[in-house]
Amino acid sequence: MRLSSATLPRIFGSVVKPRYDRNAQRCGIVHIGLGAFHRAHQAVYTDDAMNDGDCDWGIVGVSLRGAAVEAQMGPQDGLYTVRERQDNESHIRLIGAVRRILVAPQDPGAVVRAIAEPDTKIVTCTITETGYCRGRDGRLDSALPDLASDLAADTPPKTIYGLLGRALSQRKNSGSPGLTLICCDNLADNGGQMAALLGEFIRATGPELLAWVDDHCRCPSTMVDRIVPATTDADREQTARDIGLRDEATINTEPFRQWVIEDSFAGPRPRWEIGGAQFVHDVAPFETAKLRMLNGAHSALAYLGLARRYEFVHQAIADPTIRSLIEHLMRQEAAPSLQPAAGLDLDAYADSLLARFANKSLQHRLAQIAMDGSQKIPQRWLETLQIQNKKGQDCPALLQALAAWIVFLRAEVAQIGDPMAPTLMALWRQQGTLGIVDALVGPSGIFARHWSASPEIRQRLTKMMTSFFMNAT
Repeated sequence: MRLSSATLPRIFGSVVKPRYDRNAQRCGIVHIGLGAFHRAHQAVYTDDAMNDGDCDWGIVGVSLRGAAVEAQMGPQDGLYTVRERQDNESHIRLIGAVRRILVAPQDPGAVVRAIAEPDTKIVTCTITETGYCRGRDGRLDSALPDLASDLAADTPPKTIYGLLGRALSQRKNSGSPGLTLICCDNLADNGGQMAALLGEFIRATGPELLAWVDDHCRCPSTMVDRIVPATTDADREQTARDIGLRDEATINTEPFRQWVIEDSFAGPRPRWEIGGAQFVHDVAPFETAKLRMLNGAHSALAYLGLARRYEFVHQAIADPTIRSLIEHLMRQEAAPSLQPAAGLDLDAYADSLLARFANKSLQHRLAQIAMDGSQKIPQRWLETLQIQNKKGQDCPALLQALAAWIVFLRAEVAQIGDPMAPTLMALWRQQGTLGIVDALVGPSGIFARHWSASPEIRQRLTKMMTSFFMNAT
């Protein structure tokens, strides 16, 4: 029997349930990108606030891509379970914050109406780096078909900018208040980027709206952190055994979670601090530490681990050679590149990350982390390399990871997925082993604006790649 509002009385086991009346809650949040991370993170914080008495913060969840998540959650009335796993212990909680699910490609008008609804106060999003439609110059890439369609404004909206632009215009025309727009993706200065990219879109499609958005809306920066592996059929079967109901939307995650938010809102908000969220003046130190230490180490684990034929994070970090590289990356390369916030102990942070990576209960696939590498490594690795090289500091662990990624591009990028896969694979065919490093991080390389490697470092990278090829055979 499937989990739903009707079958909820049949649930068994030690499942923690919402303490509020779901049917009495209006929706105050629209979330774009209703994937596993949002359901394990922002929705849990919102559930915490409603459990403590906050009202009318139900979530309208939006899928930008397809109907898979609606098929999981729609028949369940938005209900799902979150299982926190640490080694041999687990804890299951039922989340009731998601009240409606919309599929943007099927009914973009319904999404626009939900955002324009006067009850809506906040729009959050987790659409991954690729969803922001940025070109290599950091501005909107109008060559992308969906964005080009939205810029033409003659078809139903397909991108986050098309949806937001039309909804904000409706809010302005109806006299509704502005919105707080919260990016929860791993982008440096994500609030600033959201504001700039949305502003660029509005300037091109409806410039008369721009002053209203500047005056009435806010885009606070955030830092989010929780490891959320992709759910497997085995996970769903385990949940069914434990609660007595099938839950197609169940989530497995770690006990740790963190949300740091710039305290800049256009209107009311839930008391997310009930669940431990931090509201600060400047998110940048937390954000940069996470990008370079946690995310940088994660990406390094992915490519170094896949090169050694490991499948999961906990397997890769258990390899002494890889663990040594990851520790060096975090402590000697990434941490010294940072300006830490008061109270942020980077050495203790590295300790906690190593413990989290080693959690065997989380089947976190390296292939999941390896996706979209071209969109991730500039802020995760290349910024650190740029800073440390200017100081004359060597970064052998990051170079090993970069070499592993370059080798990965030739063999596996098409299978794993990357928006630049055709370009990167073509470069490999054209340049070969001796020229690919120059084509990527040489003075005229496609990543040169993030970091241009010296001739000596380019030679080292080529030798490291050769070593990976020899080990593979």
